[in-house]
Amino acid sequence: MAKENPQKLQSLIKVWYEEAEKNRALPLDDRTATEMLCVERPTEEAPRERYIYYADASPIPESCAVNVRGRSYKILADVEITDPDCSGVIFAHGSRFGGHAPFVKDKKLYYVYNFLGIKPEQTFVSGELKPGKYTLGMEFTREKAGPNHESLGKTKLYVNDTIVAEGPMRAQVGKFTLSGDGLCVGYDSGDAVSAGYTSPGRFTGGVIKVVGVTVEKGQYLDLERLAAAAMAVD
Repeated sequence: MAKENPQKLQSLIKVWYEEAEKNRALPLDDRTATEMLCVERPTEEAPRERYIYYADASPIPESCAVNVRGRSYKILADVEITDPDCSGVIFAHGSRFGGHAPFVKDKKLYYVYNFLGIKPEQTFVSGELKPGKYTLGMEFTREKAGPNHESLGKTKLYVNDTIVAEGPMRAQVGKFTLSGDGLCVGYDSGDAVSAGYTSPGRFTGGVIKVVGVTVEKGQYLDLERLAAAAMAVD
């Protein structure tokens, strides 16, 4: 019909823009939903490459927490297990609709990445952990972008300097939550990131001394040695 009535088409386009301007619909925003969700809001705290968190603090809003979206990242936790039945959340960021969390369950270390709530969860599991001092961590290396701009890469799960599990993983580009469910250490303040535990999933049977998250390019083993040195001060 547009080809048959070019003058009418131009007339309708003109009317549309007149009404759009009258109703303050201009300028038009042609960004995709993914692009709009990825826009960083202004914050008083400048972004860094390394973040340190401590157990049982208040949830940290996502706007102020470490941003692991669209990049490689590592999580390191200095943990002392005092009870063979130790269990609970070490670190949790996000919710059932997307997020990630390392936690201890059935005497094993788990790292779960929940991609937009899509099942199955991406899960990496260690062998049995006995009482003792550990540096528990994971490392995601981003290799490329997927068809929907998600990060595609490889994840390694560590107990001290030993890789105990590894495999491919995809990470979402959008924020984990639009409201609530801040970053937590030692518990999960809202929706559980993983079906593997129930909120708040408080960490019991041990002590979480510190959790570090880094988006810098340093190798995991270098950071693990730094963490081990810090623990040796006790």
